[in-house]
Amino acid sequence: MKRVWVSMVLILFFITIGTIAAILYARGYRFLPENGRAHIEGTGLLVLTSKPEGARVEINNHLTTATNNTINLSPGKYDVVIEKDGYIPWKKQIVVDKEVVSEVNALLYPTAPKLEAITSTGATNPVLDTTGTLIAYTVSSSSATKNGAYVLDMNARPLISFGGQTTQITNNQVDAFSDATLSFSPDGKEMLAQIKTQSGITSYLLPVRNFIDTPQDVTTSLFQVQKDWEQQAQDKNKKILDSFPKELRTIVIDNFSDFSMSPEGDKILYTASQSALLPIVKKPRIVGGNSTLEQRKLTKGNTYVYDIKDDRNYIIFDKTDIKESETSPRFFWNSDSRHLVFAKYNKITILEYDGGNPTTVYAGPFLDNYIFPWPDGTSIAIITRLNPGSPYNIYKLGLQ
Repeated sequence: MKRVWVSMVLILFFITIGTIAAILYARGYRFLPENGRAHIEGTGLLVLTSKPEGARVEINNHLTTATNNTINLSPGKYDVVIEKDGYIPWKKQIVVDKEVVSEVNALLYPTAPKLEAITSTGATNPVLDTTGTLIAYTVSSSSATKNGAYVLDMNARPLISFGGQTTQITNNQVDAFSDATLSFSPDGKEMLAQIKTQSGITSYLLPVRNFIDTPQDVTTSLFQVQKDWEQQAQDKNKKILDSFPKELRTIVIDNFSDFSMSPEGDKILYTASQSALLPIVKKPRIVGGNSTLEQRKLTKGNTYVYDIKDDRNYIIFDKTDIKESETSPRFFWNSDSRHLVFAKYNKITILEYDGGNPTTVYAGPFLDNYIFPWPDGTSIAIITRLNPGSPYNIYKLGLQ
């Protein structure tokens, strides 16, 4: 009987010790050597992923592992480099805390991106619709019937090419649409073409999906068209604001201007409308995830990204980085909601939503800093030409 009791005690003892050890192991505690002796130390988990996978990971200049993988590290700051042959290295300083999971999601870009022609008859005066899927442009270097206004649908997949589908909306038979300034309605269903003449500006309302012989002249009713579009924009913004919790809705109304939701709806790109201190929305604060230092002190005119899920705010662009005569670059969301694309000084740069790891992916010639991220995230549309004597066209800059 005594032997059975001792056996039960030993079994319970080892089960208890094993359970405690498993819990400590899951929380990141490890036996680590120090001065020839092993000791238990709390560590943090660093989850390393990359696209494409199989990239080398250097931590503090030491080759450590390859993606995708998860490793334990002692608390502290680490310089992480993820690299793969044929791709631009990814670099960032990561903070690892005890018992906290930190994440690294590296999107690697090719060192020699491919250029694929999307149009061949010319493309000028491009403009992107609010959905980020349609590019309107004009053609003036083709035949009389082919000149006019066009729309490129970047989501369409024609049989011959995977570069989108272009549709001629109208030609120059009624007016000089090759010289028109184009703009989309807030709902992306209509397009306004304005043509400057000696007597003033003539305005036409155009469809965006099909050809029209006789565009509707709305010069005399332009005020009503603009009023309708303003109402569309207000309704669209109201729908977005109504989807926010009340406290966040108040913050956005008071502090955010020119805001743009990420494709997944979990982040807000915005310009600060006033200098203020962004209040904390979620209490207690969420631990883990992104270790980049946030910036809740807003400066009017600076560009930020607010992460709704984690209640963190990051500065993306400081207005003091440009001259007074210059305008701030326009930022576009990448389809993964984790990266932003912008053009400045004839360079195309992609950076992470927290402002980290800015990477120049293209420094070749392109027109007037026009860039349009492809909806599937695989490429960027630019306006350029390969020969000085040829017209400007839309090209697809491959990022994979």
